Amino acid sequence: MGLIQSLFIFCQLTLLNERREVSQARPTYIEAEFLRKALGADYKSINIRLREGEYQYDLAKMIASFHLEMRFPDVKDIIGKLYSEEKTSDVQFVRKIQTILKKMEKSNIITILPKRRPWELQRYALLSLKFQDVDRNLVVLASDQQMKQTQDLLYHLPAQQPEAGAIGIRSVMVRIFLLSFIIVASYSAVLWSLMQPVVNAAVFVVAFSLATVSSIILGKVLSKR
Repeated sequence: MGLIQSLFIFCQLTLLNERREVSQARPTYIEAEFLRKALGADYKSINIRLREGEYQYDLAKMIASFHLEMRFPDVKDIIGKLYSEEKTSDVQFVRKIQTILKKMEKSNIITILPKRRPWELQRYALLSLKFQDVDRNLVVLASDQQMKQTQDLLYHLPAQQPEAGAIGIRSVMVRIFLLSFIIVASYSAVLWSLMQPVVNAAVFVVAFSLATVSSIILGKVLSKR
């Protein structure tokens, strides 16, 4: 029972770690490169209008605000923050915004990033934070101070990336090994319990629950990698 309790505590800590990793997500090396190029780009000429109060301007401005937080929003992130969370459930409105974003992509204002996972929505990245629109108006989507602050945050990422990546891979492999061991050990305990003349209900329930929780966590770990 002591071993099972220890393994159960490990599973709980693993779940907490998974949640913390999600809440503290950082841009990948490729995403950081997109940000550096956008922040360092000069005025980019485009063939559509970017006028305050119109959809293209509002969407570009909102994507810029995500970039200043080193994030890359999908269409629902943009709609939820710019309009309302209720609007993210309006299929027609979402499609309308996606159509406008597609037009912005063709006009070289934004680019679409690859999905991190198959079930996720596409995310968007600005190619610059400074534009000259079709009316030759100069449009700046963030102040010099804001861009400088974000550049300063990005400055340390390249040197940290290889080490963080190596540590991350080792951590995942150890986690997969331990979870696999827990699943095998827990199901072995379940079988052992069933083979006894009198089934120990406490051992059976704890071992079966532990195997189930471990399987769920392992599935999440494998799907992320």
